[in-house]
Amino acid sequence: MNIEADECRAALTLIRRTIEEHCPPGVLPSEEMVNGLFGPELIDEAEALAAAIVATVEKLKAG
Repeated sequence: MNIEADECRAALTLIRRTIEEHCPPGVLPSEEMVNGLFGPELIDEAEALAAAIVATVEKLKAG
């Protein structure tokens, strides 16, 4: 199964929008910041999204 980069980018964009809408402010840096902090590749965006999800869970556990 070969997934095109455009399809991956679209999926990551949907995940980003969902995190921005439902997670606490500040857990996910802007796309520009992700490029500087993690890198410009799709895997870097995915890593930033995963980190935002983990940060959200940690904030929820803290109460």
